[in-house]
Amino acid sequence: MRIISILGTNMPLTDAIKSRINSQVEVLEKLTKDFEPAAELRVEVGKSTKHHLKGPFYRAEFQLNIPGSELRATTEEEDLYHAIIVVRDQIRRQLKSHKEKLNDKHKRAARPDKK
Repeated sequence: MRIISILGTNMPLTDAIKSRINSQVEVLEKLTKDFEPAAELRVEVGKSTKHHLKGPFYRAEFQLNIPGSELRATTEEEDLYHAIIVVRDQIRRQLKSHKEKLNDKHKRAARPDKK
């Protein structure tokens, strides 16, 4: 899986944030081995506004392009690192569901016709 872009919105993108994103993406790489080399990931993290001091204003978004589908997850949390973990879990759940659908279609197609 290739990470096409990591974008920071309304905040600087530090090395610590980039390393946290890369470590969380490693979990997804195991699930996207079947889609290589076409799997592409876009990551956007940042603040939803510049003026809030309290509340869930840190935003994280993952967009995963795989052959035949585009998976997208977004969340807003009080902590940026927690938002990255939540989005990773959401996209992983979507990816597992997509792979199960593909496997079900493959199994149904292989069944002999009933007479």
